[in-house]
Parts: sequence; C-alpha cells; structure tokens
Amino acid sequence: MAVSRKFMTEGEQVVLSVRTHVKALILPAAVLIVTCAAAGFLYAVAPDGDTGRYLRIAILVVAALVILLLVVLPFIRWLTSTYTVTNRRLIAQTGILTRSGRVIPLQRINDVSFEKNLTDRVLGCGTLIVHDASEQGGLTLPDVPRVEEVHRTISDLVFNQQDGSDDDGTVLGSGRPPGR
Repeated sequence: MAVSRKFMTEGEQVVLSVRTHVKALILPAAVLIVTCAAAGFLYAVAPDGDTGRYLRIAILVVAALVILLLVVLPFIRWLTSTYTVTNRRLIAQTGILTRSGRVIPLQRINDVSFEKNLTDRVLGCGTLIVHDASEQGGLTLPDVPRVEEVHRTISDLVFNQQDGSDDDGTVLGSGRPPGR
C-alpha cells in the first residue's frame, strides 16, 4: 500500500514501499491456533442441557473476543503500517482509524544505518535507523524486510540529492559558486 497519489507532489515517484516484516504476525497466528483448539475442546466437553448451552455460548464469545483483540487487530495494524521511499522523501505511516506518520525529506537525512540480530538475519529483516537534521531526532523503523536493500536505496537517493554545494550554492571547500 503505497502513498496515495493525492499526497505526492508533481514529479514525485514511489521508489520503494514496504510493510513491516511478516514476523509480526507469528504470535497472532499462534494465538489463533491455540484459541481455536482450546475453544473447540471446551465446546466439545461442555455438558448437555441449559447449563451446557450457556457455557458453549460463553466459550464462543470469549474465543471471538480473544481472536478479535489478539489476532485481527494486530493483522490490521500490520496491514495499515507502511514505509515508503519516494524520489524526494521517506514516509512512515501507521494507524487503523487515526492515521499518523512522519515524513523526512531526503535532503534532510544525514545518516542511514541498520541493525540485524540473529533472528532478523535468519528471517531477512532488520531495523533501519534514519538520522535527520531536525529537532525530533532520528526515525527508527523496526522489522523492515530486506533492510540492506532499503538501506542501499535510501543511501543512493540521499547521495544523488547532494551535489556537494552548501546552502548558499557555494561548492564546499572551494569558496566559489558551482560551475566556476
């Protein structure tokens, strides 16, 4: 799910768009399996009669609530959280009902690094850390799939944006404007 066209400026193009790694859904999947197994077992061993009927209804309601809160909500959170890189900025968005996000123009990025622990190395993901020239500090993007590829893409875009000149157009180290 990339950024909507209406939020992009003229000439801006999406270079890369990813969600967090699917490993975020491992625990919800395990909860789903255990909840269904436990609810099925309890439903089957519930006594007959009126008491059993109410007990079965209670088992189904509790199982449905557990599945809704611990399976469906994390899945929707995963589905609606994206990291997008355009040719002009980095955009991190999250949220189900209330969307929030952070946008960092590429020219404001000072440093991009990544971290991978053993589990991340096995699963092919990692944490991307973007340091920018703002008062908010850096941006940490956890569980980015193919983190080295994303790191390389952002680094290439940032490097290509920098032309070696200072804010006033002076080429750094020469004391003269570019092209002279």
